[in-house]
Amino acid sequence: MKVTDHIKNAKGKTLFSFEIIPPKKGKNIQELYDNINPLMEFNPPFIDVTTSREEYVYIDRDGLLDRKITRMRPGTVGICAAIKHKFNVDTVPHVLCGGFTKEETEYLLVDCHYLGINNIMALRGDAMKHQRYFEASNGGHQYARDLVGQVKNLNRGKYLHDVMEVDDRADFCIGVAGYPEKHIEAPSLQTDLKRLKEKVDAGADYVVTQMFFDNSKYFHFVEAAREAGIDVPIIPGIKPIAITRHLQLLPHVFKIDIPEELIEEVEKCKDNKQVRQVGIEWAIKQSKELLKAGVPVLHYYSMGNSSNIKAIASKVF
Repeated sequence: MKVTDHIKNAKGKTLFSFEIIPPKKGKNIQELYDNINPLMEFNPPFIDVTTSREEYVYIDRDGLLDRKITRMRPGTVGICAAIKHKFNVDTVPHVLCGGFTKEETEYLLVDCHYLGINNIMALRGDAMKHQRYFEASNGGHQYARDLVGQVKNLNRGKYLHDVMEVDDRADFCIGVAGYPEKHIEAPSLQTDLKRLKEKVDAGADYVVTQMFFDNSKYFHFVEAAREAGIDVPIIPGIKPIAITRHLQLLPHVFKIDIPEELIEEVEKCKDNKQVRQVGIEWAIKQSKELLKAGVPVLHYYSMGNSSNIKAIASKVF
């Protein structure tokens, strides 16, 4: 079922969902299942599965470094199919511009269609470590709006090189990212909203926000998006702080603000166990306020460990 249909069928009730990271090559999938299992009691209608672009590894060959390209977490579509089969829940694979050609993207979408996966999260992706700014792969998309357009075209039966009469047409529901505190590369929030409007105009069906720790940022973002003519569901994304280093890491990587009250509470902690509890309590407070506001879904970033998400959900749902 489509994410938007789940939202409609909920008839105003806020749903619970979360995002997981595929295991690295060589890891047993059971570890992933063990993280998903505790969250199934909260009846998630869908689970997001991230993907990663290629990266460089260096192999020492007789004193010379040989650079190879690899993917450390391959198999997003396979992971989605495995989760769908094991837990009988819809899955949302993340599809990137970065690291993929348009042809590779088409093959991935066709595979998803064959597997009964009918939700897609369309993302540009990040620049590689050696790049100052994002650069499209040769033959790939530069912008998420163009990726959305490709998915939408496939829904119409329009493939990259053919428009075909098809008797089993794909019908993907397309999610995209939104940034309550603007994307790192956007010169202003208003400009970023224009880019988001372009993605919606291209065919995006819903938005999931980047993490934020001040709910007023989300509420202002939704208000501004509505004024800009963006009328699709906007799902808040929540990540609980878990370690002291997050105070420096999250603002640096995602260019977000952390409220002073939360910073002070974390700085009082003697160890990361206490920090984790502060993060849980803050996320519970966030979630309850968002729930009261009637958001369509509370979407949590689990980052490979579900214990804090379970602690939050048990107090909210």
